[in-house]
Amino acid sequence: MKRKFVISMVVLAMVVLVSGGFAAAQETYTVVSDIPWPPFEMELEGEFFGFDLDVMRAIAVVAGFEVDIQNCEWAILVSSVQAGAKDIGASGLTDFPGRAAKVDFSNHYWLSNQAVVVRKDSDFNIVTALCGLGPTGAVGAQRATTGGWWVEDLQQVEGIDVELKQYPTYPLAILDLVAGRIDAVIQDEPASISSLTAFPDDLKIAGIINTDEYFGFIVPKGDPNGLLPRMNDAMVTLGVKTVVGPTGVEEFEITEGSFWENLVATYFGPSIEKIEAAWSKCKNLLLSATCLEDLENYARCMADAVKE
Repeated sequence: MKRKFVISMVVLAMVVLVSGGFAAAQETYTVVSDIPWPPFEMELEGEFFGFDLDVMRAIAVVAGFEVDIQNCEWAILVSSVQAGAKDIGASGLTDFPGRAAKVDFSNHYWLSNQAVVVRKDSDFNIVTALCGLGPTGAVGAQRATTGGWWVEDLQQVEGIDVELKQYPTYPLAILDLVAGRIDAVIQDEPASISSLTAFPDDLKIAGIINTDEYFGFIVPKGDPNGLLPRMNDAMVTLGVKTVVGPTGVEEFEITEGSFWENLVATYFGPSIEKIEAAWSKCKNLLLSATCLEDLENYARCMADAVKE
């Protein structure tokens, strides 16, 4: 009897190994993001969500790994991934040569320009807002962002006499603008639109600067975990593909009715209040998702909920 029991256990162990185990252990990778920066990164009742973070959770489901999303100061986000202390950066990161020399980028997933946000009661245009001609003579941006660097170029290359006030986060810059402590904020257009939905009676966009910035997710140089092919393939499965257009410019093909199309409709346009309500209603569909169908149901739920 004992011998039969031992043999049975050996056979069972072999079955478990061949089948991958009763519950196959998946790799878990740390994803760092500078939260909040709506609509890309948001927080509600201790839970992180937003376009970037929903996409990363969906990529993980499709690619077959787990993600541990962590808040990280913008100032050290890239360096933490560069050093290999964190595995993935997902935070509206613009792909440009200086940054690409430190980390590797996934396929691009968003094209953004810089918006100049001003108070509604002002008569600023882009020139007057960025040239220090307002009552404070100051423009705000988050530290180490392309918006802030653009103002620095105005100062150093063009010789424009404007004060650049730099903030740990963009929401703090927006609050100073609402309070009248600065004349304008320069930040990515989608986030600027989100700022307007948060302060519809106080803010407006004076104009858009066409900087043509492509966002991507980042991993350590050399992609030591082999994540980029899996992430890129997952984005295609989720409904977005990067292609070169007829003019030679990179464009995005989005599949109709896909997870990606519905997520874009959810996060870009509706108010923050509607997005938060949709997340509260639909989040369990994402957090428990195990397949593409589950992810598509979540994105559809979100897109429908923001219309209510």
